[in-house]
Amino acid sequence: MIALDHQRAFVAGDEPTAPSRIGIERLVRALPIRWRIVSIAVLNGIVVIILASLIWSGAKVLSTAWNDVRRVRDSDMLLALLGTEAGRLQSLIHQYINEQRPETFAEILLLREAVLGTLKTRGAKDPMLSRAVPELTEITERFLGAFGDLRALQSTITRSYEDEVLKPAKQMTGLYAIIESATGNKDALIAPALGKSRENFASMLVAANAYYLSLASDAAEEARTNIRRIEDAIPVMADLADNELQRAALDALKQQAMLLRSGLDNLAELFGKRAGLLRTEIDGNQAAMITAIDNLSAEMRRREQDAQAEFDQSLANIYRQVVIVAVFFLSAMLIGSIVVAQSIRHPLQRLMAAMRAITLGRYDRPIHGTSARDEIGAMARAVEVFRENAIAKDRAEADLRASKERAERALAELRDAQKNLIQAEKLAALGGLVAGIAHEVNNPVGISLTVASSFARRCERFAAELRTPPLRRSSLDEFVATSHAAADQLVANLQRAGELIQSFKQVAVDRSHTERREFDLAEATDQIIASLRPVLKRLPLSLVVDVPAGIVMNSYPGSYGQVLTNLFLNAVVHAYPDGRAGTLSVGAKAVGGSEVEITVADDGIGMTDEVRLRAFDPFFTTRRDHGGTGLGLHIIFNIVTQSLGGRLAMDSAPGRGTTFRINIPRHATAAAAAVTEQTN
Repeated sequence: MIALDHQRAFVAGDEPTAPSRIGIERLVRALPIRWRIVSIAVLNGIVVIILASLIWSGAKVLSTAWNDVRRVRDSDMLLALLGTEAGRLQSLIHQYINEQRPETFAEILLLREAVLGTLKTRGAKDPMLSRAVPELTEITERFLGAFGDLRALQSTITRSYEDEVLKPAKQMTGLYAIIESATGNKDALIAPALGKSRENFASMLVAANAYYLSLASDAAEEARTNIRRIEDAIPVMADLADNELQRAALDALKQQAMLLRSGLDNLAELFGKRAGLLRTEIDGNQAAMITAIDNLSAEMRRREQDAQAEFDQSLANIYRQVVIVAVFFLSAMLIGSIVVAQSIRHPLQRLMAAMRAITLGRYDRPIHGTSARDEIGAMARAVEVFRENAIAKDRAEADLRASKERAERALAELRDAQKNLIQAEKLAALGGLVAGIAHEVNNPVGISLTVASSFARRCERFAAELRTPPLRRSSLDEFVATSHAAADQLVANLQRAGELIQSFKQVAVDRSHTERREFDLAEATDQIIASLRPVLKRLPLSLVVDVPAGIVMNSYPGSYGQVLTNLFLNAVVHAYPDGRAGTLSVGAKAVGGSEVEITVADDGIGMTDEVRLRAFDPFFTTRRDHGGTGLGLHIIFNIVTQSLGGRLAMDSAPGRGTTFRINIPRHATAAAAAVTEQTN
């Protein structure tokens, strides 16, 4: 008999239980289920309170240790900032010495105030750096004082160059002019020596300027060599002089050459002083500051390691305490949870077996325990209601499947019709573009043919004139001018035709091939707009395009071109009826790093609320009597949301025009690629 009961229990989904477990289960089930769950929750609350107190006390210790670590890191960051600012100040001083620009000097003054301000404000308040602030401030002041000396020395160099190099050079230029004017003719004996001397003077002047600007030692040596050549040539020219004016000018030239040579020597000495000042005062003080900062950084790192070690030790102690307490209370919670779970599990097994039978479609099996008054009895009654509902649902699903099959057949027929209409709409738009491009290309080609014919006739007339000499200069000039003008017209018109054909070719390729590729949005937009401009020439409409270059897309240019074309043609047809004038605008901007927003707007008649709400519905049109199909905006919506994987929004009101905002990803998603392949 007992074996038979056990077999029945297994059939119902229960397991045989030991007598001791049954006794514990009955004891626990004396409490309602909600009180059993509350007891577990209370135990959990006690555990949370104890753990929270341990964590709170440990957090105080960790906070103290972490504050030490943070202060050390802040001090180290301040030292890094000072080092960076000092290095930048040194670089700016070298830059200013090489090229004295006012903005560089202003930046040096600003950076000087920044360094000193950092030392006086943040450094003085930092407990770990306050002792080193006087030393760093003194080094910085010496550093900046040396910059003042450098500026004064640079001014001296500039004056020396102007007074001792440029001024004698100007005097020598005038003296050379006097000597040449006093020379009677080019065959004079002094002429060759004078020409060679002037060449040496020009080379000397170039070398002196190069030495002043770049401090090239070979340039200084070349300048001195040319001065010596000038001085050596002066006695020779004096012997060959024809008159006293030449000899007097040569004596003055010798004096100015001596002054120029002395000026170059003085300039070299000043450059040496400047290099020494840069090396000892600027670079030396900078090295001293870097050394001081490195020493402080080493101390900061040592303090940081000590503070980090203390922080790690405190964290380990807290972790050990929390683990011990957590293991103890979690064990108690686990035992209590098992006892409560067993008091609920066994009564629920029968319900689970009944629900399993329902899920397998065995609705004829009765639900046991529906007469019990506890929570599980209420669940049993709910399962019974569920069984009855499942029976009714099964019947309703059979009816629904039959209806669905009939609806799917009708929907397939509608989709086939929609695809045919969409294809017709695409071909109609492309046909309009082809006609416009053909008309546009015909103009420059026709003009080129006319110019070529006229030019051929002019060539025949010119050939006839050549056969009957003499040929007049005016006839030759006229023929050259005519040839040049004809060539310019031919080049301009053929280039225009080529550009139109290339733009239409790219647009046609993109529309007939929906392959994914990288393209520049501005370049693709210009090509599409070029194919649409013939439509504008027949209408009083202007077009404004604001698409910045550099927005690189990895998407479907054909789908983008179809969207832009359909929006353009839709605006021409609907926004400006009866030949109204207006302005269309196309703009784009990057949104974040992964999206681009394209705006197509018109200032036409706009839409009413009723039309705006139904604008994207298939087969809805306000111009059905003019041949409209009502698929234009519907096609645009499908391409943007499916093929391009983006979003489309529209804003319109009567008399305020219409604005379309298209947000598409710069890198087309895999889902959009799959949709594009299926569409084509």
